[in-house]
Amino acid sequence: MAGRINDDDVKAVRDAIPIDAVVSEYLQLRNAGGGNLKGLCPFHDEKSPSFQVSPAKGLFYCFGCQEGGDTVDFVMKIDHLSFAETIERLASQAGITLRYEEGGYTPGRQQGERIRLIEAHKIAAKFYADQLASPEAEIGRKFLASRGFDQAAAEHFGVGYSPAGWDHLTRFLRGRGFSDKELLLSGLAQDSRSGKPIDRFRGRLMWPIRDITGEVIGFGARKLRDDDNGPKYLNTPETAIYKKSHVLYGIDLAKKDIAKTNRAVVVEGYTDVMACHLAGVTTAIATCGTAFAGDHIKILRRLLMDNAASEVVFTFDGDAAGQKAALRAFEDDQKFAAETSIAITPGGMDPCELRLAEGDAAVAALVDSRTPLFAFAIRQVVARHNLDTAEGRAAALEAAAPIVANIKNGAIQHEYAVQLAGMLGILDTQFVVRRVGQLARWARERGQRPGADQGRAQHRGAAAAVQAPPLGPPRGGPALNLRSPAHRTERELLKLALQRPELVAPAFDAYGEDEFTAPPYAVVRRCVEQAGGVTQAGPDYLTKVREAAPDDTVRALVTELAVEAIHARTVDEAYAGEQLVQVRLRAVERRVEEVQTSLVRLGAQAAPDHLAAVQNELWVLQQYGKSLKDRGAAAL
Repeated sequence: MAGRINDDDVKAVRDAIPIDAVVSEYLQLRNAGGGNLKGLCPFHDEKSPSFQVSPAKGLFYCFGCQEGGDTVDFVMKIDHLSFAETIERLASQAGITLRYEEGGYTPGRQQGERIRLIEAHKIAAKFYADQLASPEAEIGRKFLASRGFDQAAAEHFGVGYSPAGWDHLTRFLRGRGFSDKELLLSGLAQDSRSGKPIDRFRGRLMWPIRDITGEVIGFGARKLRDDDNGPKYLNTPETAIYKKSHVLYGIDLAKKDIAKTNRAVVVEGYTDVMACHLAGVTTAIATCGTAFAGDHIKILRRLLMDNAASEVVFTFDGDAAGQKAALRAFEDDQKFAAETSIAITPGGMDPCELRLAEGDAAVAALVDSRTPLFAFAIRQVVARHNLDTAEGRAAALEAAAPIVANIKNGAIQHEYAVQLAGMLGILDTQFVVRRVGQLARWARERGQRPGADQGRAQHRGAAAAVQAPPLGPPRGGPALNLRSPAHRTERELLKLALQRPELVAPAFDAYGEDEFTAPPYAVVRRCVEQAGGVTQAGPDYLTKVREAAPDDTVRALVTELAVEAIHARTVDEAYAGEQLVQVRLRAVERRVEEVQTSLVRLGAQAAPDHLAAVQNELWVLQQYGKSLKDRGAAAL
């Protein structure tokens, strides 16, 4: 990296891209009233939207799982990027040139490593795509045609060709201002025996690999000639921007339809993705030279929003290797809230071959003919045992029962326990049902919860937290009770102070922390003070308040209060004045009670001057309280 990003540039990036434009890339938003938008939270499973976006404030907040923040926070959380990577990505989208505190403005360092590598890949992708039309690339065009892909298909997926020479791309990128170091870091070039960089990909058909935002971050290269001694497929090596375990080919094209249809189809290669999309299965994606694993699951969970009604369909060949891959996928089933299914291609054909042989309709029919993955796994496990013997049936039961116990839906679990008894030829069906139930119960007691849908459990917990008092602030903060009139009024006043500071200025700045009876609200009051108060609130006021928060718990509460709707049809000075008066009046009444208690304790034996001082304080407080009741905000 070129150093710490200039603070002014960070602020410019935060202000440049509307938060609703960023969030809507990942989920659908609709009007929530009061200028806010709402949608299903991408960070937890829910059926009714509790995720709100405030375009005016540049903030998002989920009232279910308490995730919240600004545009930068959203991109960091949803794409698992560092702060610097997020700023650089958003800066690139907004056309903002970043300055760094170290390294000055020397070419190649001003932008930062990630942006430079992204730019190199963008140029390389265009270079390769242009080369596909060259005479040398005829072998590549013939390969595509043999797989059923025409020029339009190649253009849609950005397929290109890398010339067979040693340094065609290297020389081209040098001419565009990239250094040899950057070419080596990008993985587009590699060191030669002479010590000079040469092209990594030569004489191959090229597929650009994009991240979820559509940025080219690597390439997959297919061997075309018999004299090429390299592997059939050669992918970009691990770089600062390309991690094969974090990438799904086609995710940039499929993400919207995956989110819309609640279904993702996992295939095995680049041509399979192309075939599926051209056949109308536009939710197809594939891994890039690695097995489908945990980080790939995280990507799909964000798009499927951990929705228990969603589905992930794996397509595998019907051979032994395909069956082994399917069972490996089943091991990850519990990491999804979605249901997982498998579609076995007929005759060992992959989706690309199936499309060639039988047409587009056959590819769509393949996906529609899917089988629940756990049903496939049960059959595979049972098939390994000799069911003609009592010992074989007992062994099959012990091997298959844990799979049934892991089925998320209780009703389906029972149904498959009954089916398992039939498959094994065990006449005592209830014995098998009890055995499955016992395994599920033991796993729950150990904390594994195989019989519970984790996503639905989270949703129920989140819904209860929102709907049923007493309410608590995010992540285990001190308890709040919104049945308490004091807490409700304090909350309204803080929302006004954060959302409409001009309505409570300057009176609010004179309020002490002790006037807020809920400890979390007192801390938020302190954050407002540390941010300069409501009187001095400027364009970056909310950012300053959030930065003043001592921890993530308070920061989340600030975000929640800044996004939550104010409970008034007309939000004006009169309404703000009512909240100011109520909070102050309750504080006065609490102090009156304290002073009256002190008078009782002092009794007749108190020193006259001390007694007079306490009585005078009581009189002043009572008069002030009366004035607040009579004159309202004018008495503040």
